Amino acid sequence: MQPEFWEKRWALNQIGFHQPQVNPYLLRYWPALGFAQGSRVLVPLCGKSLDLVWLAGQGHRVLGVELSEKAVEDFFHEQQLTPHISVRGAFKVYQAGPIELWCGDFFALSTADVVDCVALYDRAALIALPPSMREQYAAHLLQILPEPCEGLLITMDYDQSQLPGPPFAVPDDQVQALLGARWQLEVQEARDILGESWKFLQGGVTRLDERVYRLRKH
Repeated sequence: MQPEFWEKRWALNQIGFHQPQVNPYLLRYWPALGFAQGSRVLVPLCGKSLDLVWLAGQGHRVLGVELSEKAVEDFFHEQQLTPHISVRGAFKVYQAGPIELWCGDFFALSTADVVDCVALYDRAALIALPPSMREQYAAHLLQILPEPCEGLLITMDYDQSQLPGPPFAVPDDQVQALLGARWQLEVQEARDILGESWKFLQGGVTRLDERVYRLRKH
């Protein structure tokens, strides 16, 4: 999965993965994590998600990482925010209040960049990556995030032979293989959302499960 793929998707506004509302799982399960005011949350491959606004509204400092500069600029424009723009290493950093969006390659993030990120929210990163990059992603998260760290992971699972990704199918056994050695994983909810997913129905998919995990790094 090359960067040009996502750049093109954003340039052509082919962003069916963008949700026009705050993710309901975030609303349902995040409060129980009990983070203190001012806690910093890492949101990989964040796009222009409204989840960023919601997290900031809960009193968090939000660090979103996004490859597409158009996505970042669209976020601040749509939220009617004027960001301060600076450069930090390999990233162009846009900041307005508690929200920072770092434009660049997620794999360029260092331990120092996220040293105070005690929370992780992944709705769109793991399922956006092909299998070979998922292992790299999981390893990089483990390398850079501090302990303790916890958060939420949302995945999709379907017969990948019926429809090519992204979003890609990431079954539970793969989540366990990728993260289970160093993260405590608890499934908070699992449900079939095929009836709500026109793209997948039209593509001939016969099952589409969504899972929400609570993660704790140990």
